[in-house]
Amino acid sequence: MEVVILPGSKQIGSLAADAIEALVRRKPDAVLGLATGSSPLPVYDELVRRHEGGGLDFSRVRGFALDEYVGLEPGHPQSYREVIRREFTDRVNIAPDNVYSPDGSAADIPAACRAYEDSMRAVGGVDLQLLGVGTDGHIGFNEPGSSLASRTRIKSLIEQTRRDNARFFNSIHDVPHHVVTQGLGTILEVRHVILIATGAQKAQAVRDLVEGPVAAICAASVLQLHPHVTVLVDEAAASSLRLADYYRHTYDNKPGWQGL
Repeated sequence: MEVVILPGSKQIGSLAADAIEALVRRKPDAVLGLATGSSPLPVYDELVRRHEGGGLDFSRVRGFALDEYVGLEPGHPQSYREVIRREFTDRVNIAPDNVYSPDGSAADIPAACRAYEDSMRAVGGVDLQLLGVGTDGHIGFNEPGSSLASRTRIKSLIEQTRRDNARFFNSIHDVPHHVVTQGLGTILEVRHVILIATGAQKAQAVRDLVEGPVAAICAASVLQLHPHVTVLVDEAAASSLRLADYYRHTYDNKPGWQGL
């Protein structure tokens, strides 16, 4: 796991976009794992800028959403399919048919979850997954206590997550209680994970996922078992890291050939 401490969101967005651009130019049919929330927005904005001004071509790229609410009607502005479309895929040249998301309105959700896993396997798996992290250490919607080997499935949201997400709705009463999310075992199968965290409210979660024990109470800590994880944090989110100076030293002296 590589931890990179940067001044702010702009620098984080640029560095993450560097990794995605390098992947897409090297592999034009790359498969991206797309996250929602505030964390990836600077990355999407930077990728759009490079598409518009630098010719970065997404025409053969495929994208898989990390999660989806259960019970929102199709086209609801806060459904994650719509958020990803609005914030990223409609702003570049990814074909709509190349963007996939879990089906939170399926009549048979377990069958839809299995089908979603099958669709990822059918394209050879995800090359690069963007992630944020919740204040309680969740990634995707794998809440505390999630199985570290879990697959795409339905989950109940804890109240803290519903409160955190209420800012996207008219009130907390409009936030669904259930979601469909890729599991921790699913996420561990991607080839490269880039996790982004900013702000002091994420400091404890960042410390737990990077330096704490691998434990279900902090679902993101399972990433310690992944061979290629890059954690991009600002100074506030890094403020509880015991080894922050070591991470800075390591990044400052990183060989140029190593990449992100």
